[in-house]
Formats: sequence, structure tokens, C-alpha cells
Amino acid sequence: MQLHVVSFDIPFPPNYGGVIDIFYKLKCMSKLGAKITLHCFEYNRNPAKELEKICSKVYYYKRDTAKSNLFNRLPYIVVSRSSPQLIKNLMTNDAPILFEGLHSCFYLNDERLKHRIRIVRTHNVEHDYYQSLARVENDIFKRYYFYNESEKLKVFESILEQATYIAAISPNDRNYFRRKFGKSVYLPAFHANDSVLSLTGSGTYALYHGNLSIGENHQAALFLVQEVFNELEHPLVIAGNKPSKELREAINKSHNIKLLADITTDEINRLISEAHINVLPTFQPTGIKLKLLSALFNGRHALVNTTMVENTGLEKLCHIADSRHEFRKKIKALFKKDFATHDLEKRKKILSENFSNEFNAGRFLELIKD
Repeated sequence: MQLHVVSFDIPFPPNYGGVIDIFYKLKCMSKLGAKITLHCFEYNRNPAKELEKICSKVYYYKRDTAKSNLFNRLPYIVVSRSSPQLIKNLMTNDAPILFEGLHSCFYLNDERLKHRIRIVRTHNVEHDYYQSLARVENDIFKRYYFYNESEKLKVFESILEQATYIAAISPNDRNYFRRKFGKSVYLPAFHANDSVLSLTGSGTYALYHGNLSIGENHQAALFLVQEVFNELEHPLVIAGNKPSKELREAINKSHNIKLLADITTDEINRLISEAHINVLPTFQPTGIKLKLLSALFNGRHALVNTTMVENTGLEKLCHIADSRHEFRKKIKALFKKDFATHDLEKRKKILSENFSNEFNAGRFLELIKD
């Protein structure tokens, strides 16, 4: 079958949340026989030959980042991703269209597409996500932008009424969109893992990883440094891109915390695998965090808070703590406990049943056919 996919970014390399989901979804759909025409908006990433190996055609469009778009009634993340050439290319055949994220939905309600199958893959409830970004942002101008964008996204979200289906990334999001629009299905996140590679036994450190320039990750890392590991002797490694001066200074005051900044994806994966505990709190209840899936497929114990794991189907695979005291208590207990063979088998069973890329890609293609 033929399929158009409109991506808010170039999904290669697959090195952050949204594009990880897109790239591995494309890869699996192509493997199952889908002939994909991919439409990408360019923004600080380069065209990628790897995408031509899994897609029949790949088109690139310059994202319009003019500051005047900030004053448009539409959200900036949407209006900056419009292109007359895109709608022309979508009209070359009558194939279904998958819009990746609310970002890419500028043409969702275009009259020229009204007879087409149009599926929107939602990666978050976007206005909630932008509200959360605003709450943890220290820069007053960025905070205003996030709040303003959130209000615009809340209004723009009604465009989803035009979608044939909404493919939500988490059960919570599915329930939200189903209540509002009545045609939402749950399509689990796609990821880089074909099988569970977690090592049994024990490691010597706990790990927190993430893009540290993102407010929610910065906040989680500071929480671990200043409120959890500050009263523990166990070692913590924090790994990720662009840590702030505030985070660096907080880590420098500690004796048991090490920062590994701007390292490669391979190095991150090695750290995940060798850690005794992957500690992953979050204070932002949106979507699903793909770094949690990476930790479960490749790491040993996973310690999270309720916000990270609630209604994801992954609760039984994680240890859960919600206060700094609970985190300290669980960390002390887990460092005394090997990751055992029965832990590994339980993980394999649940992840293969719920987060198999190939199975979920097949389900999605069947949905389009129906």
C-alpha cells in the first residue's frame, strides 16, 4: 500500500523522542511492504540518505522560522511548517496521509484533502506539554512564548475533528482525545529495540540520562542532585547534552555525582546497560518517555516516579518512588539487589506483548486498510 507521511522534522538520526518514534515506525512499515512518500520540514538537521533506503520518495521543505510567525493566530510550531509545495506533492495520488504531531497539521482541514484518509499521530497533548515547558522555564521571554503557544495550541487542537483517526502515543492521551473527538486509538511508541538486552547481575552506579537543555530534564536532574543523592553515598552518573551552568555547579558541590556532557548515543547506551539502576523521575505527565523504554530494553533496575509510568502498561517493570525520601529508600534497597533472571524474563514477556515495533506497525497498516 502507498502512504504519505508528513514529519515535523527530519527523522534521522533518531536521537530524540519524537523522531525516534517516526524513524522506527517508517522502518517497520517499509519492512511490511508500505511504499512511503516522506515529507520532512528542515530545521537544523540535514537531509539523510538513510531515509531514501526505507522510503520510495523523500521531499524536504524549509521551515519558515521568521519571527513574524510568532504573531500569527496559529501556533508558531504549525504555521512555520506550511508549504504550498507540500500540498501539491500530497495531491499526486490518493494515498492515505499520516500527519506526525499537531505541528504538521497545517493542511489537515484543507478542502483538497477532505476525501482522503488522514491520520494524526499525537506525541503529546501539545497545549499541556507547552504549559509544562513554561512552568520550568527560567527565561522570562521563553516562558511567555511557551504560555502563548500553549493557548494557541489549545484552540488549534479542534482541527483534529477533521482526522479519520488519531493515533495516540499513550493510553492517557488516547482517553483524552477519545473524550474530545471520539476516534482515537492507542498506538504504542516505536523505538530502537528489537529485543530485551538487559544484563543480569549488578552494576556500580545509578544513571540519569536525557537532553539536559530541556526544562523537564534539567528539573529532574537537579532534583536527583540536590534532594536525593546529596544524602546518599551511592554514585550517580548524569549524562546528556547541554547541561546548564546551574546543574554543573550543583554537581561540582557533590562528592558522588559525575556529569558526562555531550557524549554519543553509543556511550549513552553503554551507560544504560552497565548501570545498576536507571533513575528516571519526571515532573511532566505528557506522552510517554522513550528513554524509559530504552532503560527497560537495555538496563537493569528502573526506578521512576508515578508521573513517569502511570497508565503506560510498564508499571509492573518499574520500581516507583514519589518523594525524595522514597527515592533514597528504594535506591539503598536496589543497590543490595541483583537484577535476576526472573526479572529479565518478566520484562521480555511484557515488552514483547505491548511494545513490539513490527506488531504495532502491522496493526497500524491494518487500521488504514480498514
